[in-house]
Amino acid sequence: MENTQRLPRAELLELRRWNTPTVFNGWEQVTSRDVAADGINVEPTTDFMPQMGPMVGYSITVVCEPSNPEHPEANPDAWTEYRAYVASKPGPKIVVVQDLDKPACVGSFWGEVNANIHRALDCVDTITDGCIRDVDEMCYAGFKALASRLCVGHAHAVPIRWDCPVEVFGQRIEPGQLIHADKHGFLALPKEDEAGLLEAARLMDTNECRTVIEAARGCTGLPTEDELARIEQACTEFRKRAGGRVGRDVDTPTSNASESRVDPEDGRGVS
Repeated sequence: MENTQRLPRAELLELRRWNTPTVFNGWEQVTSRDVAADGINVEPTTDFMPQMGPMVGYSITVVCEPSNPEHPEANPDAWTEYRAYVASKPGPKIVVVQDLDKPACVGSFWGEVNANIHRALDCVDTITDGCIRDVDEMCYAGFKALASRLCVGHAHAVPIRWDCPVEVFGQRIEPGQLIHADKHGFLALPKEDEAGLLEAARLMDTNECRTVIEAARGCTGLPTEDELARIEQACTEFRKRAGGRVGRDVDTPTSNASESRVDPEDGRGVS
């Protein structure tokens, strides 16, 4: 079911200040999902406009198959109907496009014209497991793209269905999911995790800066034994602060990294 209760735009803009790994660090503190499988792209993506920084918005979903010439004939009004769907949804929006031709993609759903149209409809980004073209012109339009690769033509690209679940880069995405995306990939959040995301991201960013990172940067010139002791003390403090703010009992260090969501440098909270 599509999410109809959305975060205020001010919160979305604040989330955009962080990269996607930082947002992920916050998300894994508030979610009950599998952080190794859910929400993230499990296949490589390419950010063709990394200079635009992170993007955040709610998913608009669409499926295309540019290799098939029957689709434009089957529904001559497809673009008109699809654009009406896009316009009916509040922004900011990220257009998630599943290309049925993958991996043998032959045409692009995206180019200069489509990017400008979608930007006018309050779309800020696309995630497509197909192709894009007119990269510079899309960037000039202020429309970011994560895609599989580039191509020169559009072939028979039309929307064939929309407002439906799609699968891109190995992840299923529903219409209306909150997505954070940048050059590292994307994170599509379950609805139940949205409300606590901003606070958790703030907490984890501040926590790592004031404990582990601060300790590591202060190790210059210390004997190795003192360096290790300083870092270990900082890790313990990091766990205490994280556990106290996000409701997880992590005061006691664990020897099994897979059981702890806040151990620094093991991929479960800090990087």
